Amino acid sequence: MIDICLADYHNPVHARWLVELLDHYARDPAGGGQPLAPTVQAALPQALADRPQVFSVLAVDGEQAVGLINCMEGFSTFACRPLVNVHDVVVKASHRGQRVAHHMLVRVEEEARRRGACKLTLEVLSGNRPALQAYEREGFAGYQLDPAFGKALFLQKPL
Repeated sequence: MIDICLADYHNPVHARWLVELLDHYARDPAGGGQPLAPTVQAALPQALADRPQVFSVLAVDGEQAVGLINCMEGFSTFACRPLVNVHDVVVKASHRGQRVAHHMLVRVEEEARRRGACKLTLEVLSGNRPALQAYEREGFAGYQLDPAFGKALFLQKPL
């Protein structure tokens, strides 16, 4: 049975699982294909712990972590309420197809509601069809405010 829990960044086992799973994702072509820098691996759990607007969900099968979602709280000025951005979603290949992401997203939604959030947001690469389909099954969809302006896009500018 797979257990779903909020990560405790101060728990050394949770911290190790978080870094291992995120590094696993980073090495995958969908995550950029590069390992996390050693400095990032060393600093990440404490950096997350220092930010109360961040939380992570772990999926654990026995003594092995098999899934991770990192979330960051933002703020909706239109709703004057927090929102939660689902930032990283990782499920080990050995556990894909077992609804691990679904169970983690249920826990994310519970925590978002506890925080008073008005919505969940996420970004997904358009070529990652399995992930896109999974998110759509969970109720995520593109959005637009006025059809004349088109659908919202996610952009970035590295600093």
